[in-house]
Amino acid sequence: MYGTLAGALAGRKIAFDRSTFTATVDGRIAGAGRALRIESIVVHYDLTVPAEARESAERALAAHPLGCPAHESVKDAITIRWDATLRAGGEVVRLSGAAVPG
Repeated sequence: MYGTLAGALAGRKIAFDRSTFTATVDGRIAGAGRALRIESIVVHYDLTVPAEARESAERALAAHPLGCPAHESVKDAITIRWDATLRAGGEVVRLSGAAVPG
């Protein structure tokens, strides 16, 4: 999803610094022994964009899961969510979304 979001931002010509655009991922695993299953994944983005690009960046965040091949491959089996700390000019906005209904 990280690469898909980077592509969505670039496609909208939103300037962002690739060296400070980060994502961390948390996963919830269920089961024991050899019968493990990934139940959910949460992707946490940290992104800085110019103030004038805030609305476009928010739209890119909201839409990016549907353009991600990995998301589309597992969406029916694993609950995937995302959240973002978006810095736009002097503002810090926290956004989140369910990438798929579990």
